[in-house]
Amino acid sequence: MATATFPPPPPFYRLYKDYIENPKSAPEPPPPIEGTYVCFASSYTTDDVLPSLEEQGVRQLYPKGPNVDFKKELRSLNRELQLHILELADVLVERPSQYARRVEDISLIFKNLHHLLNSLRPHQARATLIHILELQIQRRKQAVEDIKRQREDAQKLLKEALGTLAGQ
Repeated sequence: MATATFPPPPPFYRLYKDYIENPKSAPEPPPPIEGTYVCFASSYTTDDVLPSLEEQGVRQLYPKGPNVDFKKELRSLNRELQLHILELADVLVERPSQYARRVEDISLIFKNLHHLLNSLRPHQARATLIHILELQIQRRKQAVEDIKRQREDAQKLLKEALGTLAGQ
């Protein structure tokens, strides 16, 4: 049985045979996918929306609504988490058979913390992009200043060279 190192190209490569002579002869690319699509038997969506905790079947421990004070709620959940971990340690020492409820409470707090942090991702992305753009502007301004300085140095050297040539 003969095997090839590389498989043959897909048959649609023939659609591009006249591309060098006529670039417009190639077919248009397919339109971008919008909405829901299936890939490798999993359903995906192009909408970039964070599902709510209710949609995930998790009880929300912080207030609902658009005006959530993230700093306050994260601190509150962190304190609650610390308290529940201490309670878990006490339960494990005194009543080891009753630890499951404490672990579920801790899991719920972690899920709420995680959801709060994920809801801050768009803000983090904007802040990161702003920082990157500011750094690029700063580098470009520095490059312009370096070029100006080099130009001035070159002009001084040319004037000195012209002065020595005129003096001869």
